[in-house]
Amino acid sequence: MSLWSHRDFRLLWVGNTTSQFGATVGRTVLPLLAAGALAATPFEMGVLSAAGSAAFLLIGLPAGVWVDRLSRRPVMLVADFARAALMLSVPVAWWFGVLTLVQLVVVALLVGAATVMFDVAHQSYLPSLVGRDQLVEGNAKLESGRAVAQVSGPAVAGGVAQGLGAANGVLATGLGYLVSALFLLRVRTPEPRPERPGEPGLRREIAEGLRFVFGHRSLRAVVGCTGTANFFGGIGAAVTVLFLVRELGLSEGVVGLVFSAAGVGGVLGALTTGWWTRRFGQVRTIWLSALVTFPFGLLVPLGGADWRIGLLVLGQAGSSYGVIVYNIAQVSYRQSICPDRLLGRMNASIRFVVWGALPLGGLIGGALGGGIGVTPTLWVAAGGQAVAVLWVLLSPLRAMRDVPGGTTVGSRG
Repeated sequence: MSLWSHRDFRLLWVGNTTSQFGATVGRTVLPLLAAGALAATPFEMGVLSAAGSAAFLLIGLPAGVWVDRLSRRPVMLVADFARAALMLSVPVAWWFGVLTLVQLVVVALLVGAATVMFDVAHQSYLPSLVGRDQLVEGNAKLESGRAVAQVSGPAVAGGVAQGLGAANGVLATGLGYLVSALFLLRVRTPEPRPERPGEPGLRREIAEGLRFVFGHRSLRAVVGCTGTANFFGGIGAAVTVLFLVRELGLSEGVVGLVFSAAGVGGVLGALTTGWWTRRFGQVRTIWLSALVTFPFGLLVPLGGADWRIGLLVLGQAGSSYGVIVYNIAQVSYRQSICPDRLLGRMNASIRFVVWGALPLGGLIGGALGGGIGVTPTLWVAAGGQAVAVLWVLLSPLRAMRDVPGGTTVGSRG
């Protein structure tokens, strides 16, 4: 039976899609606000980019322990309400003429901390909501909503930023988080009671999650691939807006449309992941999708304000397509092989590395942008992302088609 007939999953999907729309708007308008109205330097743009994901390094590991000790839906609700309040503070400060780059960085840092808690809880909550046999379908539907948000969000953000000012565009982000919380409040499916560890202790529980992830050869490969891609993605994210606005001279509205191209690729990726997994197998899809699509990023630095904008759009869309297919396959694989009591710590341990790589990449990207220039920095980012696939290509995953039947949960690959 399709998950569209599952009332609580529909509520989760609508709330998540609305939240993702707001978050996508925010990822577009905050850099535009910093680069335009606040005249940020390349290094300051790198700091702002890093702040958004620094929390994965700062609290990523204990977040998994906290999530495994608590019911996950309440954690998601608190995170959504906190993110809404923080993001709404930006337009309010702008209206009173007191907005600074420091406030943007602090807001990005705190929203990132709430996002750590939300994301770890969200990925750990899905198996109890839909069951492990429907994880691929559930993740694909959630990713399709996110991809639709990535199509519409940047275009709306660019238009609002150009017509009403980037600060006013942040309103959509705050309201998106608020709507997500309101839909979550209506979910009624009971969660299993959290299992209490036999010997509780923050360090002991963190270590158990890390041992599960890094003692598993296939999970190590997934972490290596995703972490490498995110590190170089962080380098690129630090200078992409500068490349489009200052190097190519594109307007804010056109920048939004360019980012929407990535969303189109993401929608197609979410819609075709089922074909990939049926044709090649869920596990094989992990490395094959990355091998075929990650090199599309090499087209981005070839972009220009003339016909070459097509290369830029194709590069963004192709990369986004592959990332969505890859993520659905690898996240579903992780959820399938992990016991319930370790889901929070497994997700947190992986996100500590793969999302923690983003702020490091952002800082390095800002420094490189100021040192060797914006376009060469994009080449470094694209090249690094293209070779990230070697982690999974050379791993035990290459010999597998699907999650092995009868695999013992927690077994080592």
